[in-house]
Amino acid sequence: MESSRVVEALWDRIQARDWDGVAGLIAEDAVVEWPVSGERIVGRQNYVAVNREYPEGWAIRVLRVVAAGDEVVSEVEVPHEGVGVFRAASFWTVRDGLIVRGREYWTTYGADPRPEWRVPFVEAM
Repeated sequence: MESSRVVEALWDRIQARDWDGVAGLIAEDAVVEWPVSGERIVGRQNYVAVNREYPEGWAIRVLRVVAAGDEVVSEVEVPHEGVGVFRAASFWTVRDGLIVRGREYWTTYGADPRPEWRVPFVEAM
């Protein structure tokens, strides 16, 4: 399976809560980093567990997937009932049809408020 398809399948399976299917896309010794919260997830079992145990009320909407060889970038929107809307920019390395590395930047809308000095130069989204 080409690299972009692996990442598309990952998000589809996470949305479907198909945890065995997610495990089938992650290398046993994969490492996924979340720099914003300062966490590193080591291993397939831990990656699946973190996603499986996340409190319910969420959905995944893939906004884009861009790939060059083994390197894939995805952007997703994750609305969560009662918590708000998250966005994630994820950088994946795929080898032999499995995700071996990831670095994901998760944030919520407004988490980094616009400083006043930029007001004359920007418009609100």
